[in-house]
Amino acid sequence: MIFRDFIAAGKKQGILMTVGTLLATMIGASSTIGIVDTTYSIGFPGFWWLAFGGIGLLLQSFLISEKVREIDADTLPDMAGRIVGGSAEMILSLIIVISWIGVIAGQLVAMSGFLTFVTGNSGTALFIIASFAVLLYVIIGGQMSVVKTDFIQMILVLIGIIAAFIYLFFVKKDASGNVMNNIELLNQSYTPKTLFTQFFTIGGVFFLGPDIISRNFISKDKKVAKRAALICGIVLIIFGFVVALIGLWAKENVPPDELGNMKVLFFILKMLPLPVEILLAVGLLSAILSSFDTCIVNAASIFVKDILKKESVALTRIAVAVIGVLAMAFAISGSGDIISLLSGAYSVYTSGIIFPLFIAIMCYGKREIKVNVWIPAVICGGIFGIMGSYFPGLPSALHLPVFISENMTLTGMAVSSILGLVSIGRACAD
Repeated sequence: MIFRDFIAAGKKQGILMTVGTLLATMIGASSTIGIVDTTYSIGFPGFWWLAFGGIGLLLQSFLISEKVREIDADTLPDMAGRIVGGSAEMILSLIIVISWIGVIAGQLVAMSGFLTFVTGNSGTALFIIASFAVLLYVIIGGQMSVVKTDFIQMILVLIGIIAAFIYLFFVKKDASGNVMNNIELLNQSYTPKTLFTQFFTIGGVFFLGPDIISRNFISKDKKVAKRAALICGIVLIIFGFVVALIGLWAKENVPPDELGNMKVLFFILKMLPLPVEILLAVGLLSAILSSFDTCIVNAASIFVKDILKKESVALTRIAVAVIGVLAMAFAISGSGDIISLLSGAYSVYTSGIIFPLFIAIMCYGKREIKVNVWIPAVICGGIFGIMGSYFPGLPSALHLPVFISENMTLTGMAVSSILGLVSIGRACAD
């Protein structure tokens, strides 16, 4: 199999397959199980996670989708290398591969929880079997197998969520009367500061994240890439509204002592009639698998192409297996819930990469980029993201100003943005 076919599905996918795999990539455990849990906890503002994702996609469509596709890269670090240079490719590769183990583990944590709920026991053996089944088809078929399964999984996810929503609000409607009266965009648990931070943290990943941009790379041309981002941005906002309403329904109708430690969507599964329960269960499993397979093939592709500097299908298959096993071990250890795992990884990525890379893309072919300034922009921003997400006590120990220590992600974004702008050099020769 040709390497580019394995990691980029031949770069020939039309609008239907590109939209299908992009939606499936975005609608995973965090977009379903995680958002319903968040909405149950803080109210309707849990909707903003997916709303910002949709807005990020719309901005991508309007600003960079065509530019990115014209560069004709295979991975996001490969694109950075073509724009800025080899050192940019390497630093982005290291950040993505390391951070995305947490993203992959987040999906596996959700799968483990789902299988435990379904089987009624720890489900570790079944979890390992299911994980290896996904790894197997990714190892065999690469990105093309992911695209084909994503399309089917996306349909199952949408059917399952819509079926549950219709039952809760239109069949069991006597219990949904107060839900619409409790829609609020901000509250004490979700402040304007949180809104502002998540706009950049979450929206940034959907705007210029490696998994999202990988769907741009597999499209057959720039028009397909632009249209797919536009369509998926709109669909994601609508989907987020529906999922948040399900969470709000549970908040109004399921007492915390009755819920216990169970995931909200799992609790709702028990309340549904059997046909709807089956649809939602299949949809949730599909959501988890569709994000897991995309993340792992992209991380493996980046490791082989951009870190090892090889174009080897065999090495990529080995990388899929190794990264998958590492993420499985992380998930089995019970290190965090879905949203915390993803938020931590996203904070590091968005703090260091989003703005410098966006600036470089906009300057491509017009202005040179000073590599000796651009690389520190990424590193400095990433350091702030790492401290804020994984070492929250360090800023205080370093006696940083309170405003900075309480806003490490935003500070990292500001630093990387300023240095990214400083990195803009002279105009390119015609």
